[in-house]
Amino acid sequence: MAVDTDVIAAQIGRPLRARSDVVARCPLGLPVVVTVPPLLDDGTPFPTRFWLTCPLAVRRVARLESAGAIQEMEARVDSDPEFAAALEEAHERYRRDRDELVPSGAVHRPTGGVAGAARGVKCLHAHHADHAAGNLNPVGALVSPLVEPLDCTIPCVVDGVPNPDWREPR
Repeated sequence: MAVDTDVIAAQIGRPLRARSDVVARCPLGLPVVVTVPPLLDDGTPFPTRFWLTCPLAVRRVARLESAGAIQEMEARVDSDPEFAAALEEAHERYRRDRDELVPSGAVHRPTGGVAGAARGVKCLHAHHADHAAGNLNPVGALVSPLVEPLDCTIPCVVDGVPNPDWREPR
């Protein structure tokens, strides 16, 4: 865990705000997705259960978002009832699984489904992370082939610090 904590902190560029366990790794063995508890160490509610840490995946998803993929997914939700129903089920499963981890008597609780959204598509990073963690997520399933493979030839982090030689594979 200590080694993973250092790697995750280097990947995201800041210290972790709560214990995070790796649920998906890249072919080089580094974290790609971690779980985050519903309440951070300082008690702040945190709606995002699965967090994307891999710099390559984060870059690729950000490009999709910049190119309008969230709007395209929202249009699909509006036009495809089966897709909309599958997304609502993903939100409900996410909400239910996260909320089961909230300690009884907690004053503050996270809300929403994937990425804290009440409905629709808020953040492709969160949907991809949910899918990469092994969950049924229709948005993540569409995003995944546009992000993967995570085909780095050298690690993004070495000895707990960002690798200055790491570059996005072509």
